[in-house]
Amino acid sequence: MGRVVKERSVKSGLPPGTLIHIGERRAREIRVTVTDFGEMLFEEKEITDLKESFIPSDPSITSWIDVDGLHEIDVVRRLGECRGLHPLVMEDILNTDQRPKVEDYGDYLYIVLKMFHNGKKGEIVTEQVSIVLGSNFVLSFQEGTKGDVFEPVRERLRSGQGRLRSMGADYLTYCLMDTIVDNYFEVLESTEDKIEALEEEVVANPSPETVRKLYRLKREMIFLRKGVWPLREVLAAMTRRESKLISDPVGIYLRDVYDHIIQVIDIIEVSRDMLTGMLDIYLSSINNRLNEIMKFLTLIATIFMPLSFLASLWGMNFKFMPELAFRWGYPAALTLMVSAAIAMVFWFRKKRWF
Repeated sequence: MGRVVKERSVKSGLPPGTLIHIGERRAREIRVTVTDFGEMLFEEKEITDLKESFIPSDPSITSWIDVDGLHEIDVVRRLGECRGLHPLVMEDILNTDQRPKVEDYGDYLYIVLKMFHNGKKGEIVTEQVSIVLGSNFVLSFQEGTKGDVFEPVRERLRSGQGRLRSMGADYLTYCLMDTIVDNYFEVLESTEDKIEALEEEVVANPSPETVRKLYRLKREMIFLRKGVWPLREVLAAMTRRESKLISDPVGIYLRDVYDHIIQVIDIIEVSRDMLTGMLDIYLSSINNRLNEIMKFLTLIATIFMPLSFLASLWGMNFKFMPELAFRWGYPAALTLMVSAAIAMVFWFRKKRWF
């Protein structure tokens, strides 16, 4: 986050629409994949010369251009100029710290959302995805992490199963968004497993490491909430079908995605409440343990108080003490001390103090 803020400060004073990449990821190389499809057509290719993607497609054919990697600004600029994107849109594409949103530019919609992955070490990895929906084309821009969640969509296009090839660019956009949202459930499922395991640890054997795990999960929930909550507004705006680019049939499917995002938000809120409750349980458990320790130490100190008194009484260094010449004084003193300690122990047990 600190690096992102530092990079944003570089744009201070620059004119609006200045293209600067803001983000931490640097893909080794940018991949640009072009997929043209229709009811009787499917063609997929990876291009190295961007001029190939500038050829306008047949109006009856939908073109999906997927850009994986954003650190080469010239790629975004040339592709954006080819499709007539506003400079502010290209600026937002390169800024990977955007809040999920949708903007209507008349001839196209610009959509931003977050794609989450489970990392190799169990952490949650986020990647910003920018989607530009046109009348017969879709542009998608990814940050450049290895792999994405769009492979099922690609397989459906290759196999020709379902209605994806026969529908337009708005349906493809729905499919991409639906795939991203469905993957949220997979990420949340692994997070819920962590929460359940941590809940057992909090109750059975809490430790300082437990607190670190709790705060780590709370940060993840805040992280997820920040990336998911605004998407509800995005989908609500798209389901109203105020744009001519979204047809009525696709609007129905978008309502289904809206329902899914509401479920995701509910799961996140419940998980946050559970973590807050677990933190309270941990603090209560630690306090109870401390109270038990203090109670035990207090009882021990109370038992030894009369013994200390007797030992100090007979330890006074006076010459004329009546007990000094008593033959059985030492055994009698020990017997008195032990009897006093045993009597106090029985008294405490009778009072159920330990």
